Amino acid sequence: MFRCNVIQGLRIWKSYTFSAVSVALKRKPQASRLLFTMVDSQYYLPNDIGISALDCTEAFRLLSPREQLYAHYLSRSAWYGGLAVLLQTSPESASIFVLLQRLFRKQPPAQLGNVATAAGLSPEEYQAFLVYAAGLYANMGNYKSFGDTKFIPNLPKENLKALVWQSQAFQDSPSEMEALWDSCSTLLYSLEDKQKQLGLGDKGITTYFSGNCCLEDAELAQKFLDSKNLSAYNTRLFKKKSEGKSCYEVRLASAVQEGEMDGEGETRCGRYNFEDRVFTVSRGDYDHLMKKVSENLEKAKDHAANENQKRMLEEYSRSFTFGSVEAHKEGSRFWIKDKGPIVESYIGFIESYRDPFGSRGEFEGFVAVVNKAMSERFAKLVSSAEVLLPELPWPKDFEKDRFLLPDFTSLDVLTFAGSGIPAGINIPNYDDIRQSEGFKNVSLGNVLAVAYATQKDKLTFLDEEDKDVYIKWKGPSFEVQVGLHELLGHGSGKLFVQDEKGTFNFEQDNVCNPETGEKITTWYKGNETWDSKFSTISCSYEECRAESVLCRCCPWVCSIFGHEGEDAEEVVYVNWLNMVRAGLLGLEFYTSESKSWRQAHMQARFVILRVLLEAGEGLVTLKESTGKDGCPDALITLDRSKIHTVGKGAIERFLCKLQVLKSTADVEGGRALYEGYSAVSDGGSHNFLCLRETVLQRKEARKMFVQANTRVKGDSVELVEYEGSATGLICSFTERFADDAEEVEAHLLDP
Repeated sequence: MFRCNVIQGLRIWKSYTFSAVSVALKRKPQASRLLFTMVDSQYYLPNDIGISALDCTEAFRLLSPREQLYAHYLSRSAWYGGLAVLLQTSPESASIFVLLQRLFRKQPPAQLGNVATAAGLSPEEYQAFLVYAAGLYANMGNYKSFGDTKFIPNLPKENLKALVWQSQAFQDSPSEMEALWDSCSTLLYSLEDKQKQLGLGDKGITTYFSGNCCLEDAELAQKFLDSKNLSAYNTRLFKKKSEGKSCYEVRLASAVQEGEMDGEGETRCGRYNFEDRVFTVSRGDYDHLMKKVSENLEKAKDHAANENQKRMLEEYSRSFTFGSVEAHKEGSRFWIKDKGPIVESYIGFIESYRDPFGSRGEFEGFVAVVNKAMSERFAKLVSSAEVLLPELPWPKDFEKDRFLLPDFTSLDVLTFAGSGIPAGINIPNYDDIRQSEGFKNVSLGNVLAVAYATQKDKLTFLDEEDKDVYIKWKGPSFEVQVGLHELLGHGSGKLFVQDEKGTFNFEQDNVCNPETGEKITTWYKGNETWDSKFSTISCSYEECRAESVLCRCCPWVCSIFGHEGEDAEEVVYVNWLNMVRAGLLGLEFYTSESKSWRQAHMQARFVILRVLLEAGEGLVTLKESTGKDGCPDALITLDRSKIHTVGKGAIERFLCKLQVLKSTADVEGGRALYEGYSAVSDGGSHNFLCLRETVLQRKEARKMFVQANTRVKGDSVELVEYEGSATGLICSFTERFADDAEEVEAHLLDP
């Protein structure tokens, strides 16, 4: 333990940046007070962070004028809705966004750079500011979308203030800019323990709940929502005291306010007494943004290719106008029926990763163009699904009664508005629709092309031979993994349900638990869903179940993607190697102080690493070491000869347990299993707390993406592209809302 503590101290020391120190040395007396200011490196973005432009030029060019207009208005809708993420992230995110927009709208980065020099900022400091601004735009807030950690500018606060004060925006509107700075500057730089990460109560910051809410409030609110058959996806919860009694407001995202229109039947607006508390369901959250979303969906409808698209957009518009999740579900049904569109899109309050309780959806919207060549490969995988599904390691009673063949397309992203861009998606997330009506899978091809390119000298924790194989086959192997993850992972498995009429969707007397041999005794009842039952672990648990389908990665599956013989074996090997390495990298997203995980996928991969290490027999080895730089390092290796025996067997047994517990709504058993494997400690055969410090020291910042804008010119649509840099990312955002910037910003500041 003594050795570990000493090493941890050294690691932590090396993980700090001394930007303030270098500034102090340059500025001498006037900045000497900054001399020993240190910022933990996980809370800032490095100046050399990777920033890439998403290329969709050719895909957009090949669209017809009608399709381009359809894509344009869908993109506008997505971008406006994406601004709601600022209000879903932290109290200060919207104010910081407006501050940056006003600075760069008056002076683009190059011009503002001259002001920075005059204000006394070094080139490194100004670049740090540009990177911070780009990071806030890319994450739609000042917390990382992947990991939920806060990031702050890597330059002294007084230097940033000097830049703001000398800017043209400040010269034109000094009182407004000073008020804006005062409203956000303290929280912009604050790294108090609670503000270091997103979380509920004393564990972090969230704006899905008012600051006085805790886990007990979230649980009570979920019970209330279930009693009213209301989804939490498009809600936030606000608590206050009145006459000594707790009162809660469930606020729905909608364009209309109370009393403007009817529709209470779907949204349950009103006042209710529930378990000696008062609940009020109201509309109007993000009202201005939701109005913009609906208006552009109506414009897109004029250019829709078919009736399904028109009906889909009508229902989406109704959802965002009235706050009705039922309308969004209806729109999703039409979306599923819209098979093989040239322009694909989805929009709404979708993923619940960042809600600390795991029930509320973050807004996102994407617009993309089908890549026909790659889509053909995914279509072949879909056609093989009915052969692959029976090979999953659970009895047929635990699989859907009928597998509805989904669309599975590879897309080149034109627009992805929200807090981050994934590599693949399986939607909709509504359990009842997925179980009985179907879903769609998409792989984002132009994201994959740039997101996972890796330089050998930055590739950590592998030996030299594995690095060469990894770099060569990472791209192809990840395409296969995305296919399996989305189609067989998220697309498989049955939930046992007793509906409101008392009808079961499984045979109670005949279905047995394969783990115990006993009859099923637990299931989902009435309005209960996977998210509402498993709440805080639901997202990561489901990602783990989907990732565990890597046991189906075999040469035959690889052949669907054009990999045969030895090439196929290499793809299989790198698929497994990537998973165990990702499990180690996942430790970056564990907070030791609160013993909590901040990222669902990375927690899932750590769990899988634990399962494979537990399998033994030399399948996976993980050793601490010292790197060539003299700093602590680690090496992880995988015995490829044991993948199809030891590895596959271990994962199949674990995957079966995950599915059985999910199918039967066994929350207690699911938590015990999953939280057990998620534990990070310094005991046992591996000191994961020490390894976490090594991972933090050697981590590489996640890439950011620059996206194009579209502009209508006469009867045509122009694609406006930007360079892959912090400057390009900033310019894309300042031009994105140029037409109504002041109106939008006013509503962001007073939502």
